[in-house]
Amino acid sequence: MSDLVTWSFPTTVVYGNGALSTLGDHVKRIGAKRALVVTDAGVVKAGLAAKVADALKAAGIAAAIFDGVDPNPVEKNVVDGVEAYRAHRADIIVSVGGGSPLDTGKLIALKTTHERPLADYDDAAGGDQYITANVPPTIAIPTTAGTGSEVGRSGVVTLQATGRKTVIFSPHLLAKATLLDPALTVSMPASVTAATGFDALTHCLEAYCSLGDHPMADAIALGGLELVAKYLARAVRKGDDLEARGGMMKAAMMGAVAFQKGLGACHSLAHPLSSEKGLHHGLANALCLPAVVEFNQTTIPDKLERVRVIVDPRAESAADALRTLRSDIGLPGGLTMRGVTTADIPKLADKAIADACHRSNPRPTTRDDLARLYEASL
Repeated sequence: MSDLVTWSFPTTVVYGNGALSTLGDHVKRIGAKRALVVTDAGVVKAGLAAKVADALKAAGIAAAIFDGVDPNPVEKNVVDGVEAYRAHRADIIVSVGGGSPLDTGKLIALKTTHERPLADYDDAAGGDQYITANVPPTIAIPTTAGTGSEVGRSGVVTLQATGRKTVIFSPHLLAKATLLDPALTVSMPASVTAATGFDALTHCLEAYCSLGDHPMADAIALGGLELVAKYLARAVRKGDDLEARGGMMKAAMMGAVAFQKGLGACHSLAHPLSSEKGLHHGLANALCLPAVVEFNQTTIPDKLERVRVIVDPRAESAADALRTLRSDIGLPGGLTMRGVTTADIPKLADKAIADACHRSNPRPTTRDDLARLYEASL
């Protein structure tokens, strides 16, 4: 496959049409023989999990499929996955799908060797200190272009004890390889393409705007924003446009690399919307981001001017540019269109202030600020 390219950042990334064909080689390079394919019911229904299992079997790798991952992963998904890993006597996890299976695959790998309760590994409470290198290898194969979880070092899961979306973070959770094959994203419906693409956009934008000094992350975030501006609407309108699909896969990957710098208030708002109201994470970001950008406008005007020029130079502000793009790709204009009401805001705000992402927002946020941002996003 002459059009395949390989990058290292630090995960080995194989990009291009047909990247899936290299899966067996990477499993063998790692020295594994029995793979658990971690995925969800939608990926199975689309026939993509079977493609991955077939690629493994063709390379002489014993493969079993675990598809018990919810759209917003919960702790039970991890527990059940560990059971499936042990039942198959697996020695590697191949995660296939969107951010949910990719995140869950990392956490299943973690829990096969780490005995503490998942809550003990909460990154906001310093849980990364308990994560050692003794984690089985994972390979990530995204079928969406949003979270960038394939190159990320964290998994997000809703814990049973708290009902709160929790980030578990460690370099030991990085995949050994990821295969970015644009053809695997073609089956995504337009609405999912739009929501996941806005997730990639949010990662890039919040990383660029977040507190801290990380020039590499800033540059990658800006490059990812440019790719979103160029390719997202194209990918939504014409699902088989492989150039646009590939551009969005690159943008998603770049967003996840960039947000090692930090995220912002939008993610603190989005996480409770998923755990409490069942919203897709990318859609939750899309519905909250314009209000957060307006909130941050006076604090980082120069950065948001740069965002405006990239996303839509005709717009009067960065927030307007985001609202126009959101409308152009068919996403709803507010939370009320997804069943969120004023009555939900107090509980959502309580969860949002407990979420660590707002700590790196460029403008400090209180619980009341977050409540007002939910209200502005209705």
